[in-house]
Amino acid sequence: MANYVPPVEDMIFLLSNVFDFDRQMAALPGFEEVNTDLAASVLEEAGKFAAEVLEPLNRSGDEEGSRLENGEVVTPKGFKEAYKAFSEAGWSGLSGDPDYGGQGLPRTLQILTDEMVSSANLSFGLFPGLTRGATEAIGHHAGEDLKALYLPRMISGEWTGAMALTEASAGTDLGLLTTRAEPQDDGSYRITGTKIFISSGDQDFGGNIVHLVLARLPDAPKGVKGISLFLVPKFLPDADGSLGARNGLSAGALEHKMGIHAQPTCVMNYDGATGWLIGEPHRGLAAMFTMMNAERLFVGIEGLGVGEAAVQKATAYAKERLQGRSLDGSRPLVPIIEHPDVRRMLLTGRVLCDGARALSVWTALQMDIAGRHPDAGVRNAADGFVALMTPVVKAAFTDFGFETAVLSQQVLGGHGYIREWGMEQFVRDARITQIYEGTNGVQAMDLTGRKLPMEDGELAPRFFALVKESLQSAALVPGAEAITTATAQALDRLERSTAHILARAEDPAEAGAAATDYLRLFALTTLGWCWTKMTVAALSAGADAAPAIRRKPALAAFFAARILPQTLALEASILNGPDSLMALTADDF
Repeated sequence: MANYVPPVEDMIFLLSNVFDFDRQMAALPGFEEVNTDLAASVLEEAGKFAAEVLEPLNRSGDEEGSRLENGEVVTPKGFKEAYKAFSEAGWSGLSGDPDYGGQGLPRTLQILTDEMVSSANLSFGLFPGLTRGATEAIGHHAGEDLKALYLPRMISGEWTGAMALTEASAGTDLGLLTTRAEPQDDGSYRITGTKIFISSGDQDFGGNIVHLVLARLPDAPKGVKGISLFLVPKFLPDADGSLGARNGLSAGALEHKMGIHAQPTCVMNYDGATGWLIGEPHRGLAAMFTMMNAERLFVGIEGLGVGEAAVQKATAYAKERLQGRSLDGSRPLVPIIEHPDVRRMLLTGRVLCDGARALSVWTALQMDIAGRHPDAGVRNAADGFVALMTPVVKAAFTDFGFETAVLSQQVLGGHGYIREWGMEQFVRDARITQIYEGTNGVQAMDLTGRKLPMEDGELAPRFFALVKESLQSAALVPGAEAITTATAQALDRLERSTAHILARAEDPAEAGAAATDYLRLFALTTLGWCWTKMTVAALSAGADAAPAIRRKPALAAFFAARILPQTLALEASILNGPDSLMALTADDF
């Protein structure tokens, strides 16, 4: 199979030609010296590491898997050395807080780096990804002593992080969790309980493993309002950071999973483990959501990364595999990429991945603006866009990634089902991204039930106005008519569906029944906007642009003709309401 090729050229096109990265950064205090040239050098090096160090471990890591020996996790051959190299090269601290040793680079570069790491080795990427999410929660909510002790070592990669939410009886409904936290005289707490599905819960890289654990204090009210967040390390560090005694937590088992075999997904036992409160008592879920929202965006990028790797390899195969006659019958044997249905599958994966990458860059730029812009109004507006896009990125990108992996496997036919070709691993690995960090159905309900009512129902229309502005200017560009018209029609459907849901906001069945279809309608329309912007930029780049850029208008035309028509059916389904879903009683199923 062909090796993974980091799409750095496309990333730089998005930064420089589509989203005016240099101008955006110049307006953000602390980022004035960040520009496209710097971004290119960072992304090129990140791509080399992903392709040369991480991808070679992907299949072997999947086949060997992590294992539990004498109560300790052993990761697959090469992972320990790769993680050390990753940390020593500074990738762990790419966007980390400079006050604690991070490089402080924009979230935009972090997300693009995350994509390449996810393409090369999804299991590996969870170690630094979860650590970064934990540092964000600690940085926003912990006291100064905890931040000073833990953040420098986590940002450097010396220590890793994990989050421990789920219990056997408390998954999506965290209000059911039973893990207990008993206060101690020295200000610490004793944490007792069992958590399941804990990614990166243990490893053999050395250093500490910092768990963020949701638990209940003795006086906690019932439900989610009684949850507190605690920092629980594997080893109790001394004041200077040196590792002391082993804490009372252990990996009781590793989950036997469909995919991401190299990633140790642990059952974690906390047996009176020492922990420290992060944030306020009974306000742990709010603090944990700092990490969860960061991780949901990260998981969306994981989906994109797997889809990109899969469609790359399927495209290379389709150019080499000889099967069937040419369409005109003049040649008895041609590469399968000449067959229309193979092209349909490859083009679908390509337009979904390229469109998702564009939306990920725009969303990351909004995160950078929300964090640094000197104007509070601009910061708040950008923060609203990030909130709106979080469930869309998580759910749509992971749906697209899985769909692309399945289509890419189909391109290979029987070879796609055989392990040594590597495609079946993409399908297995991509599947979890639709499930963890909140299932995609939960993300869809978050969009319809929580995000649409934000700003008195004006958040989504504020975004739609931004899209309309782009479409109006793009309509004047020769060669952009097809994608502009199709996107404008999809936006009309999205606006009607939005009004329909908001008008029935008092009926939970209405939003719940519409949720999944609405999120896909929202995502496809938004990708149409991104394809419009890419088309205009590519047409402006001219005939001297690289082939990957010159093909953008043709890809946009495919997206307009073959993907955006899905929005017709999605709108119809939404407007049909919940009655057909709710007609049967539970016993009728």
